[in-house]
Amino acid sequence: MILSRTSQYAIQALIYIATKPPGEPVLNREIAEHLNVPPAYLAKIMQSLCKGNLLYSFRGRLGGFCLREGMEKADLMQVLSLTEGVGFTQDCVLGLKVCSDETACPMHFKWKPIKEKIVGLLHEQTLEKLARAVQTGKYRLADMPHVLLGEQPLAH
Repeated sequence: MILSRTSQYAIQALIYIATKPPGEPVLNREIAEHLNVPPAYLAKIMQSLCKGNLLYSFRGRLGGFCLREGMEKADLMQVLSLTEGVGFTQDCVLGLKVCSDETACPMHFKWKPIKEKIVGLLHEQTLEKLARAVQTGKYRLADMPHVLLGEQPLAH
């Protein structure tokens, strides 16, 4: 359950948008610059988040992306279900096609409680909470991959 770069960028972009006034579109270029992400790659991610009903997309001079109403309450599991796929929490840690309590891999019963804890932590973390942590100066977006699961940021 290691997060892909796509998921990391999606989460960081959503948090960045959540720090902005509601309903105010944010340009892809602005987000990409702030996060130091390739704009074309980010644009594809943003379009998938629009298709997943997390964002609105507006074209034109005053266009950009903004969170849909109520999506500040979206938790990280909702985001990761879009970027990683709905089954990403069920995949075998060793990559076996069949792995369950009945047909367990050698790591299954050791990994299962850890995975359940991680899933619980992802459900607890909302865009609103993470955006507030950034706005209050507790974290920078560059620190977010360490923060997502409750870890402390590295000292700078």
